[in-house]
Amino acid sequence: MKILAKAAAGLLIGLVTATGAAAGDFATFQSLGFSPDGKVYAFEEFGVQDGSGFAYSTLYFIDTEKDAFLAGTPVRVRIEDEAADIGKARAASLALARPLIEQHAVLSNPGVLAAFNPMGEAGVDRKRIDYIEHAVEPAPGGAYALALEEIPLALPERCRDITPGGKGFRLKLVARDGAAADRVIHEDARIPDSRNCPLSYQVSGAVTFHPAEGDPVHVALVLLRSVGFEGADGRWLAVPFRP
Repeated sequence: MKILAKAAAGLLIGLVTATGAAAGDFATFQSLGFSPDGKVYAFEEFGVQDGSGFAYSTLYFIDTEKDAFLAGTPVRVRIEDEAADIGKARAASLALARPLIEQHAVLSNPGVLAAFNPMGEAGVDRKRIDYIEHAVEPAPGGAYALALEEIPLALPERCRDITPGGKGFRLKLVARDGAAADRVIHEDARIPDSRNCPLSYQVSGAVTFHPAEGDPVHVALVLLRSVGFEGADGRWLAVPFRP
């Protein structure tokens, strides 16, 4: 089953700070990295839930060929104690995921956080992101670009009295290595219940990796805004593709 039809996921250096009380909860994104062959990508999202005040951390391990979670993942931790801080939740999830982290050597292959537009950056186009896949200058090759379109879809039953209309998204690769492109890399057929009544989507980043052997892997980062207890919540979706 496609990862985006199963759950809202949601990703080394770029961070989005989760908001505090009396507001929605936007999860912080932390990229972990890739397996040496690029067939697995891992990231973490963490924060403090609005409403409950509980700290949480979730680690996602994605099969980049099947666009699916690895068996036994995501690894989720929520500390049901308002006095517990985020550090405790993160330490617990990392400890639980340690066998997978070591098996796939994701910390040894961070890839490149090629572009990142978090929710707090003003004046950006939330529906398009342009990036260079290599972290060197002068950069070889041309730019890549991703464009996101929101598409109308039927809402899950539980959302019909909460949000005005159902929204999924279509994601396209519109520039490849400096040349124009028009390739759909993801299109929702339905809205998964796990997206928790979506309000909007933003293409917010891209991570790239070049295995020693094999084709490059790119991961598009989509920020999902959904209905929360005290305001809009933000969670991360990761869409892997071979450009």
